[in-house]
Amino acid sequence: MPNAESSNTTAHREPDQELSREHGELLLEAALRAIQTQLSGDLSAGVEEDRFPAELRRARASFVTLRKQAALRGCIGSLESASPLVVSVWHNARQAAFHDPRFPPLQEEEINSIEIQVSILSPLERLDVTSEESLLGRLRPGVDGLLIADGSQRGTFLPAVWDSLPEPREFVRELKRKAGLAADHWSNSLEVWRYTAQSIPR
Repeated sequence: MPNAESSNTTAHREPDQELSREHGELLLEAALRAIQTQLSGDLSAGVEEDRFPAELRRARASFVTLRKQAALRGCIGSLESASPLVVSVWHNARQAAFHDPRFPPLQEEEINSIEIQVSILSPLERLDVTSEESLLGRLRPGVDGLLIADGSQRGTFLPAVWDSLPEPREFVRELKRKAGLAADHWSNSLEVWRYTAQSIPR
């Protein structure tokens, strides 16, 4: 299982719940502010979490996805988090904009053309499956995000990936490839978890 995101901040741990539209807007504003402050050279700027509602200070995992003209421009997140949600989003926004190894760092002239999406993740649920067929029987297309791991090789697809890979078998096999495994790979050491996500687009 991936390591939890670490933080020196004590987060409130309460049952997860769907965020309101207003809370989603606050998270999107925090993500944008995180990117803007780094573009301006203020690398030390951090989120003032005490100014946010209690719902956004609870420990929740998140991903931040950036798109430019519908094309992926960065995506970074954590599947588990010990940090307050708004802190997680702030950190992941900066990582997605400037430290996703697949893309060059975001430039100031791009900021107005960037679309930000925040995904708030549920806790991981381990799936005890013994074959690809049994995994396919447990999957909920369009709902489940999936994490697979076999030794040091691991990969995850957020639920949004179902939009481009709607067929369950192809979803699973492409995820195996992402993890560096063969598409038809299966072993007794393969571990599988699922999760759901609330998507907040801007």
